[in-house]
Amino acid sequence: MERDWYSVDQVAERLGLHVRTVRGYIRDGRLPAVRIGKQYRVARADLAAFTARPGPPARPRDATTRPRVDVSAVVECDGLTATAADRLSTLLVAGAQLRRDDPEPLQIRTAYDETRSRLKVIVLGGAAATADVLRTVHDILSTENDMLPTDPDEPVVPRD
Repeated sequence: MERDWYSVDQVAERLGLHVRTVRGYIRDGRLPAVRIGKQYRVARADLAAFTARPGPPARPRDATTRPRVDVSAVVECDGLTATAADRLSTLLVAGAQLRRDDPEPLQIRTAYDETRSRLKVIVLGGAAATADVLRTVHDILSTENDMLPTDPDEPVVPRD
């Protein structure tokens, strides 16, 4: 007869996780368990539901349906001041929000490392939208457009 309950140690071993991680899942309510005395027990059905990964929704395939293409890109921009990085980040994130009617959503995350003067831009979205973001970054960083300050103490003053 197959066992219907697993201990936390057995669940951790089956999932290849640390016991503390499994206990955290139980305390957070992500993994249902029953407390018997001082020990937790996890039902086989609950473990199966916890580890099940829902597949992508089935879409009918016909001659008019094109495959979906998702792109992820990481761009590192060196030599930027904090002000320049903030300005570029704001421009990119605002541009991504303008594309709300696009069927392929675009996500942009940025992080600035002040010690290295490096801005990291992470772009997730469709191929065309990602290409537009990369082109924008290239155009802004490769031209003398006075959008990004080069001196950290000098504020950006638009030209008339």
